[in-house]
Amino acid sequence: MEFSAAGRYEVRITSADVGKRVSVRRWSEPGGVAEKFTDTVGVLTSWDNGVLLITRRSGESVRIAESSLVAGKVVPAAPARRRGPAASHEELARVASRAWRPVESERLGEWELRAASGFTRRANSVLPLGDPGLPLDAALAAVRHWYAARGLPAYVQITGGVQDALAVELERRGWVREVTAEVWTGALAPVADLPDPTGVSLSRSADEVWLARYQRKGVGGVALRVLSGGPSVWFATVPGAAPDGAEGSAPPAAIGRLVVDGRWASFAAVEVDPGRRREGLATGVMVALARRALAEGASAGWLQVETDNAGARALYARLGFTAHHAYHHYREPAAGAER
Repeated sequence: MEFSAAGRYEVRITSADVGKRVSVRRWSEPGGVAEKFTDTVGVLTSWDNGVLLITRRSGESVRIAESSLVAGKVVPAAPARRRGPAASHEELARVASRAWRPVESERLGEWELRAASGFTRRANSVLPLGDPGLPLDAALAAVRHWYAARGLPAYVQITGGVQDALAVELERRGWVREVTAEVWTGALAPVADLPDPTGVSLSRSADEVWLARYQRKGVGGVALRVLSGGPSVWFATVPGAAPDGAEGSAPPAAIGRLVVDGRWASFAAVEVDPGRRREGLATGVMVALARRALAEGASAGWLQVETDNAGARALYARLGFTAHHAYHHYREPAAGAER
């Protein structure tokens, strides 16, 4: 902790240090005979309305009242691990959920029901990690009612090889598997060691220029809330050029999105102008984002890629990422089709 010349603790961080790794001490039992303190080290994710949010290396988020601070300082990032990360399916599922937050969610036992007006299945599906607290048929009925009330089809996200028993039960009841994707993981340090990227700028928000390259349909207010949600969010942009060479007047040549959450960094929306492919732009975006993540204390990266996206899979394999697990989305059966 930091001491002043007079030997007193000092708080040497401000809201301008959001995104940096910090160490803080706060009162845990102020005013007692023997005051007790609690120390927290992690990335300062936000500082709003008198409350600090610090994300530890484990991914745990800690809320700290500004009024309870005794001392605080910015500290160097933890050394990057160079070997590939190890993680359970459940850890990655929870990290992935925090990186792609729905607009609305509700608990059903240990299941999380997520909705975002239909923007992506990930933000509009059930994450079934544990016991729903009801018999399966009753739980599925509650799920269908919840989504129907929002004018949405019900989806359940299932991890292959881990939740196969639940998948079998869904299929017995007529639920249909629609989309398969894979979660890949890799160490950040080897990516960050690649040559300096050219022309990549980073921002905390997705502006109209960035969105002009984003390929998802129906990008509106709800989509922006999903894109902007997460512990520590960054957007990468490689400027495009109009036919006359005027910078900034055309959609970007490449974009990407990063969410830093403890030791994990999420990469998403890495897209390149079809006319600028094979110029190394996607690699440059990944390098810039990996360096940002390392600076915030992350050491491991993860991303999601569909099984038929050969180009993306080849890129991520070159960067040292490997498949961790596959997941599927099961859609509710049509009315009257339950078995």
